Amino acid sequence: MVRRIVRHRYFVPGLCVVATAIFAGIIAATFVLVRAPRNIALASTNVSSGGNSHWAWNDAIGWIDFYAPGTVEVNGTGLTGYASSSIGPISFDCATSPSGNICATSNYTVANDGAGNLSGWGWNDAVGWVSFCGGKSTATCPGTVSYQVTVDANGDFHGWAWNDAVGWIDFNCANNSTCSTSNFYVASAWVATGTVGSLQSITYDTSDVQGAQLDSVTWQGTQPSGTSVEFQFAVSNSSSGPWSFTGPDGTANTYYVPAGPGVVTPLNYGLYTDYRYFRYLVTLVSTPTSTPVVTNVTVAWSP
Repeated sequence: MVRRIVRHRYFVPGLCVVATAIFAGIIAATFVLVRAPRNIALASTNVSSGGNSHWAWNDAIGWIDFYAPGTVEVNGTGLTGYASSSIGPISFDCATSPSGNICATSNYTVANDGAGNLSGWGWNDAVGWVSFCGGKSTATCPGTVSYQVTVDANGDFHGWAWNDAVGWIDFNCANNSTCSTSNFYVASAWVATGTVGSLQSITYDTSDVQGAQLDSVTWQGTQPSGTSVEFQFAVSNSSSGPWSFTGPDGTANTYYVPAGPGVVTPLNYGLYTDYRYFRYLVTLVSTPTSTPVVTNVTVAWSP
């Protein structure tokens, strides 16, 4: 069963997109991902090899080296690989941990929203979880204390991460204005020069009091090379939520990414069944020269 509603035109200051709201309005966003020349030697990492440009600091465990293991890569969706420290590796992605892919038993990642804003979790066997974002009361940016690790337009890291056992991890001496005495930072060849835009839909009622099953999502429009349109879904048996948006693995770290316009993309049935109400979150990802345009979104469900 497929439901459709009317065509809308949405305007955001500095941004514009035409969207046919079959379950939502969509805003356009700009996300630019390029590689900049840095001192990179190891083939499997894009972290700088410069003497002071691949280090983070923690008062309890000392220096954290993002270059020496040769595995850390920064990209538009997150960090992969692991850094080295006095207490062992700090892993940023369960699929590329020192023990290989361990996602079946411990599913975690440090995510990048495409604009250089990091969130989510790293892991160390000695001290446990390392949080890269806080203050938003979400699964990937928990609590009310605001902090975040970011990557700027030069590929340089800024901000702090947090671990309950050892405290703050400092990614740039400029955070504390200490560069004159201890000049360190983490730098990569990945740089962000734009933003990522997303919009949460209104609440939609399937009218099935026993709860429906969300089946698939399809969108129409144009998708230039290198761009993408991404979706997450949230369901509830109350029209007021709560709304927890998830991707195919049931977490906020993944997205449904259709191969292109007109491609029917199945949803994870087990996550969205026996719920009457739903919302979705749509994100547009651009290149330096082009952006996708979404004119129509269709969500299919069944009783």
